[in-house]
Amino acid sequence: MGFYFDKFEERKPEPPLAYSAVTESIWQFFAVIALTLGAWYLWWRWTDSLNPDALWYAIPLAFAETASYFGLGLFVFNLWKVQDYEQLPPPAKLDEVVRPGHGEERPLKVDVFFPSYNEDVELVRLSIRDAKKVTYPHAIDLKIFVLDDGKRPAMRQVAEEEGVGYITRTSNIGFKAGNLRNAMEQTHGDFIVICDADTRPFPTILEHTLGYFRDPDVAWVQTPQWFFDLPEGKRLPDVLGKYLKAPGRWIGKGVEAVIGELRVGEDPFVNEPKMFYDIIQRRRNWANASFCCGAGSIHRREAVMEAALKTYSDTIEKQVGKQSKQLQKLMGGEALDSGLVQEMRHQVAGEEEFTPYRFHVSEDIYTSIVLHSDEDRHWKSVLHPAVESKMLSPQDLLSWTVQRFKYAGGTLDIVAHDNPITRKGMSWAQRLMYGATAWSYLGGIWNMMFLVAPLIYLFSGIAPVSAYTGDFFLHILPFLIAMELAFMVGTWGVAGYRSKASYLSFFPVNLQAIWTVLKGEQIKFPVTPKDRQEGNFFHLVLPQFAVIVLTVLGIVYASVQFFVLGNHDYSMGGILTNLFWGLNNILALSGIVMAAFWQPDAEEAVTEEVAQPQQYKNNEVTV
Repeated sequence: MGFYFDKFEERKPEPPLAYSAVTESIWQFFAVIALTLGAWYLWWRWTDSLNPDALWYAIPLAFAETASYFGLGLFVFNLWKVQDYEQLPPPAKLDEVVRPGHGEERPLKVDVFFPSYNEDVELVRLSIRDAKKVTYPHAIDLKIFVLDDGKRPAMRQVAEEEGVGYITRTSNIGFKAGNLRNAMEQTHGDFIVICDADTRPFPTILEHTLGYFRDPDVAWVQTPQWFFDLPEGKRLPDVLGKYLKAPGRWIGKGVEAVIGELRVGEDPFVNEPKMFYDIIQRRRNWANASFCCGAGSIHRREAVMEAALKTYSDTIEKQVGKQSKQLQKLMGGEALDSGLVQEMRHQVAGEEEFTPYRFHVSEDIYTSIVLHSDEDRHWKSVLHPAVESKMLSPQDLLSWTVQRFKYAGGTLDIVAHDNPITRKGMSWAQRLMYGATAWSYLGGIWNMMFLVAPLIYLFSGIAPVSAYTGDFFLHILPFLIAMELAFMVGTWGVAGYRSKASYLSFFPVNLQAIWTVLKGEQIKFPVTPKDRQEGNFFHLVLPQFAVIVLTVLGIVYASVQFFVLGNHDYSMGGILTNLFWGLNNILALSGIVMAAFWQPDAEEAVTEEVAQPQQYKNNEVTV
C-alpha cells in the first residue's frame, strides 16, 4: 500500500521560534507608532479628505478603512507579547496533577481518540501505529480507540488487527462532538488525546505535555498542527529551464541572486500553520485565551465533564424559568407549586442533551469558550509551542474551501448565538482575544471594498479622496511604512505576505459564511477530504479571477485615458496610487487562482494501489 506522502515521511518540523526580548521590544515600539499614525490618518480621512462629490464611494471606503484599523488594533493586542508556560517534568502519579487530597497515588490513565467517518482505513492504521509508539518515562495506562462513525467492518478489522479499541454508535447525532461524547461514556482516562484520522502523534507527545497538568487548573493543552506533506515546489531556475532551456536557467539564477531562493508551487494553498500556532495562538497564552483546535490537543477529563455538567444544569434552569413565567401568565400570576416546578425540571432534563463537547460545527473552539468562562474554576489553556504530531494538509482547492468555510462559518455562528465577547465569566483580555478571532472573519466585507475601490477610480476617474495630493501621501505613507515594519519585526521568522494575501483572497468564502449565518441557516459542509480531489476547481475562484481581469483592464483603460487622451478626471497621483493598489490586489489574488489549477507532479501522483479519491459534488460548497 502506497500513499503520495510516503516520500515525505522523513521530514522533521521546524523548532518553535526562539524568544527574543529585544525583538519583542522593537515590535511593540513600531506597533505603537503604527497605531498612532493610523489614528492620525483616519482622523484626516474623516475630517479633511472625503470627496464631497462622491460620498457614495468615499464614505463606504472610509468605513472599510476604519473597520480594518480596528482589526489591526485587535491583532496588535493579540501579538503583543510572548509568555510561554513553564514546561514541567512529566508527572508519575495521578495525585501530582490534581488538587491536594483529590487524587490517588496511581499511574495516569490516558485515552487516545481517533474519530473517523469515511477516511481510508489504511490511513487510520498509520495513525494508530504511531500512537502505539508513544513513550513515557513512568508507568502509564495508555489506551487507543478508533471512534468510527462510519460503522465500517473494515475499520473494525483494522482496530482488531492493531490491538486497539473500536467504538461506534447507532446514530451520528452531534457529528464529531457526539462521537467524542459517546466515547467518553465508555472510557475512563484521566486525560484524553484528541486526534483526527490522519493525526500521527510523535512518541514524545505525552512526555512533553502532561507536565503542564501539574497545575490542577490547566484544562487542556493544544500542540501545533504540522502538515508534513506540503508541496515543496521547484526552484525557479529549474522551472524556467524546463520551458526556456539554458536562458531560462540563467534568468532564474539571476532573480534568485537578487531576492534569494524562490520556489514555484511551494505550499500552493498557503496551508503552513506556523503563523497561526507559533505567532497568533502562542501569544494568547499570557491572557489564558489560546483556544482548542481539535487535533493534537490533550484534555483533562475532569475539566470537560465538570464544565459540561454546569452548562447542562444552567441550560435546564433557564428553560424551567422561561416555562414557569409562561405558565404563571396563563394562571393569572399565581405562584407555581414546587412539585410542578420539579416535574418541569425533570421533563426539561430529559429533553436536553448532555454534551461534554458542544454539538457544533466548531466544537473545539466552542468547548474552549465554555471552559474559559467557568467562573468557579477559572480553567486554563496552554499552547505548547513545539510540534508533537504530523498530519495531512488540504491537497486541492475544494478541500481548502471546505476547511475555510468551516472555520469562518463556525466561529461566526458561535458569535451570533453565544457571543464570547459578552459571555459572563470571561476576562477582558479573553474577550478581546476572542473578539480578534471573530472580527477577522468579518473581514470579507471590507476586503471586498478594498478590491472594488481601485476599480471605481480606474474606470471612472472618480476618487474617494478630495485629491491625490501631497497631503494624501503625507498621511498614508508613514502609516503604511510603520505598519509593515512593525509586522515584519512582530512576525520575525515567519513569512507574512503570503498569509496576508491568503486572507484577502479568502473574501468569497468569508462572505458566504457571513451570509449563511445572517440567514440563520445551519453551517453544513462535507468532512474535509484526506485524499486529493480530482476535477477542475476554477469555478471556486471566479470572483477572484474576475477582480484580477477587471483590475488589469482598469489599469489599461485609465492609462490610456490619462497618458494618451489627456482626460483631466485623472491625476498622476491617482494613477500611481491605484496602479500600485491594483497590482497588489492582483498579486494577492493570483495565488489562489493558480492554486485552482495546481496538480502534483507525475512522480508525486498516488500509485494505483491507493484507494481512489473521494468525489465531492461541486454544489456542496458553493462560493
